[in-house]
Amino acid sequence: MSDTAKNAADFVRYILEQLCEHKDQIQIEANKDDLGILVTISVAESDMGKLIGKQGQTISSIRTLTRIIGARDSERVNVKVLEPADA
Repeated sequence: MSDTAKNAADFVRYILEQLCEHKDQIQIEANKDDLGILVTISVAESDMGKLIGKQGQTISSIRTLTRIIGARDSERVNVKVLEPADA
């Protein structure tokens, strides 16, 4: 895993640990491919509302901040949230 992928995953983990009640069910995976870095998030079903936020503002902010982390190293970083049925 590249430094940028690790930094993005660590940042997302820190944010989720502050938001979620079920910290043991947080799963984060960062993969790098031709398109950039994909950070995949899975949280407990009861924490999904907190993760997404009112009108999607929380997850939108997390995505924006992780893109900034990638921009420092000229990498493209995307965040994908797995729904509990997908996990």
